[in-house]
Amino acid sequence: MRAPGPRRTREAVRGHNPVVPTDKILCGDCVPLMQDLPAGSVDVVFADPPYNLRLGGGLTRPNNTLVDGVDNDWDHFDTPQAYDAFTHAWLAAARDALKPDGTLWVIGSYHNIYRVGAILQDLGFWILNDMIWRKTNPMPNFRGRRFTNAHETLLWCAKSQNARYTFNYAAMKALNDDIQMRSDWLLPICAGSERLRDGSGTKSHPTQKPESLLHRVVLASTKVGDLILDPFFGSGTTGAVAKKLGRRYLGIDSDPGYVALATERLSKVRRVTDTSLLETPSKREQPRIPFGWLVERGLLEPGDMLYGPSRRFTAKIRADGTITHADGTGSIHKVAAEVQGAPACNGWVFWHVDVEGTLVSIDVLRQKLRAELN
Repeated sequence: MRAPGPRRTREAVRGHNPVVPTDKILCGDCVPLMQDLPAGSVDVVFADPPYNLRLGGGLTRPNNTLVDGVDNDWDHFDTPQAYDAFTHAWLAAARDALKPDGTLWVIGSYHNIYRVGAILQDLGFWILNDMIWRKTNPMPNFRGRRFTNAHETLLWCAKSQNARYTFNYAAMKALNDDIQMRSDWLLPICAGSERLRDGSGTKSHPTQKPESLLHRVVLASTKVGDLILDPFFGSGTTGAVAKKLGRRYLGIDSDPGYVALATERLSKVRRVTDTSLLETPSKREQPRIPFGWLVERGLLEPGDMLYGPSRRFTAKIRADGTITHADGTGSIHKVAAEVQGAPACNGWVFWHVDVEGTLVSIDVLRQKLRAELN
C-alpha cells in the first residue's frame, strides 16, 4: 500500500464535477478516491482498515506465520508513524465525505484500535459507543503465552457531538428478542459456507467479516436508501448486507483481485424490493393517540369497564377520555399509578377490556386506530 499523497482540494481540480457513484466498487487508493467524492455525500462509513499486525505484535504460530494469516502488502507499515499518517489521511477523507449527521464505524484489534481511536478524536469525531465483538469461535492461542484473543472492537462515531445521527433503537431491541441491545455482541467469525474460498479451498480473503456483524451495523445506523461507504471493501461483506437490506453501497479497494471477488459475490445477492420489511417503526415516529380518541371514535363507550391485570383493579370510562375509580378520576396513566400506589404507570399496558370473557389490552385498540390513521 503506497503512502498517502498530498491532500487535494476539489477547487484545485479545475472543471471537476464530482458525482457520487452508488452500488459500485472502485479500484485504487481510498484516500484520493474519497477526496474526489462530493463533501457531505455519504450517510455512513464502515471501515475495516489494515490492522498493523506486524508493528502491533501480531500473534504467531510456532512456525512464525501470523495466526490470522494476514501477510499482505496492504498490512505492511515500516513504522508506527507511517501507519498513523495513513490512518489520519483516510479518516480525514472519510470525514469530509460524511454528511453532517452521518456516522462512522471502524473495527480493529488491540494492534491498532487505540491508535485509530486517538486520531479520529483528534479529527473531531465524537465516539458514541465502543462495541465489543466477542467471537464464539476465536482462533486458539498456539504458543500458550497469552490469553486467547477472542474479541475485536468497533468504534461508532458521529461527525460531531451535536450531530442528529440515525440510531434505530426499536430495530435493535426487536433483533434482541425485545430486550435493549448491549454493546457486547456475541457472534461467530466467518466460517463454513459463508467463507469465500478459491478453487484449492484457500480463504479468498484473510479478514472476511461475517454478515451477521454487518447486519447489526447497517440495521442500527442507516435507513433504507442510505449510502454506505466502505473504503477497505475486501470481500464485499458491507456491500452484500447493504444490498440485502435495501441500502446503497460504495466500495473501494486497492487490490484488483479483491474487487473481482466482491463483484462476483455481489452479483449473486438478492435485493429485497418490499421496503416495508426492512424498517422497524419507531414509537417516537408513530402518531400520538390520546385515550379519548378511542372513546370519540366508538372503539370504547362511556361507562365501559376497564380492568387491571387479573381483574384486581377496575375503573369506568368517562365521555371525556378520563377514567374514574373509587378514590378519584384522572388519565389512564394517573389512575393506574394511584390504584397500585406507584409513582407512575403506563396505562396502555396496565388497563384491559373484557372481550367475551377474555382480557384484551387497550393498547391493541390504540394500534388498531393508529393503523387506520396511517
